[in-house]
Amino acid sequence: MIEAQIPLWAGIPASILLVFGGLLALTGSAGLLRFRTFYARIHAPTLGNTMGCGCVLAASILVFSALSARPVFHEVVITLLLIVSSPVTAMLLMRAATYRNRLTKADADRDAR
Repeated sequence: MIEAQIPLWAGIPASILLVFGGLLALTGSAGLLRFRTFYARIHAPTLGNTMGCGCVLAASILVFSALSARPVFHEVVITLLLIVSSPVTAMLLMRAATYRNRLTKADADRDAR
């Protein structure tokens, strides 16, 4: 196996991005455990984990571009899909929860009559 040396100018920012991305993802996951309602729980992971994955992907772009001596943009596709799909998924989950809450409230009102 050939060992590749990551240049210092790419290694330091990449390591900072990896640590920052890990902390953001950890914060989003902690918010998932901490908050009580579904709507609050969906908010923290959507923001924290999306930004955390974005930082990890930026570090990956930086390191692999430095190692291959040419721009690597495969991760850009992953980033775009993540940026588009995560908020849409959260919105659909919140709409489904709102619809479900309306149905259960309507059933409770009907049973109370």
